[in-house]
Amino acid sequence: MKRRTRYLLLILAVLLLCAGVGAGGVAWWAQRHFDSPGPLAAERTVTIPRGVGLRDIAALLSRDGIIVHPWVFVAGTRFYADNRPLRFGEYVIAARASPRQVMEQLIGGKTAVHRLTVPEGLTTAEILTLIAATDGLTGDVPDVEGEGLLLPETYHFSKDDERSGIVDRMRQAMADGIAELWAGRAPDLPFDTPEEAVILASIVEKETGRADERARVAAVFVNRLRRGMRLQSDPTVAYGLTNGAGPLGRPLTKSDLRSPHPYNTYVIDGMPPGPIANPGRAALQAVMQPAKTRELYFVADGTGGHAFATNLAEHNRNVAKWRRIERARAKEDGS
Repeated sequence: MKRRTRYLLLILAVLLLCAGVGAGGVAWWAQRHFDSPGPLAAERTVTIPRGVGLRDIAALLSRDGIIVHPWVFVAGTRFYADNRPLRFGEYVIAARASPRQVMEQLIGGKTAVHRLTVPEGLTTAEILTLIAATDGLTGDVPDVEGEGLLLPETYHFSKDDERSGIVDRMRQAMADGIAELWAGRAPDLPFDTPEEAVILASIVEKETGRADERARVAAVFVNRLRRGMRLQSDPTVAYGLTNGAGPLGRPLTKSDLRSPHPYNTYVIDGMPPGPIANPGRAALQAVMQPAKTRELYFVADGTGGHAFATNLAEHNRNVAKWRRIERARAKEDGS
């Protein structure tokens, strides 16, 4: 009897030892697999939905070919995540990422970055239309009344960010930029408020897209304001005719230039009542730090830039050159 008992105990001990060795082997294999490179041959974008559990995430990653064994990802995450949750969102998973690396990326919330580039000089209506059409954003576009409130630049966002959040960021960026540049403005400018600086910057933005001309164009308008001359800016006239809905779509006529409206700077003195677009930082800086020049006029020169003049006689010669270029181009287009 005693011999049989000892025999049974020996068998039990051997079985427990084998079970322990087997379990240890499985654990060793699972840990090794958790840290081994994954099957992805190239980076892939995956979206983790809001509210899904760990097992569902593992199954999704497996279906997308990011991991091989879902149970290894589940077990490894439960053991190594230290109760840190996996976050929803859109992720770009690197090629050959291990399950541990995928886990850490989802814990850290390092989601894919999208970019929205807003060109300088768009009206508020045009910017809001651009935001509304941007894929990856959610929610409605809020109403924004007026121009010069949104700073054009490139904004980064994650998938499913709110459109209202982008607009808020643009508002804050414009307010911060104006405050900074206004504090460092040149002395004796012919305007007294940041709001007037934005009006003039919006005109400069619409007059030239060339970085090397902005401060010079700004100086022309500053010099004209100092002398009490009218600004005579075509873009202000066009804005008054469209109310900022978009481009005029045709050349201005002589009757347009005589049209009595608050944005017609051929008719009114000083600046129009508000901005005509949303200027970028460079245009704002140009207005607050204009070039030091006595120039009072500019006109297109046919190269994408402008010819500048300090007096009317010189300006008229530049205008005559531009008219000849226009006629030559019209003749070529008609031939």
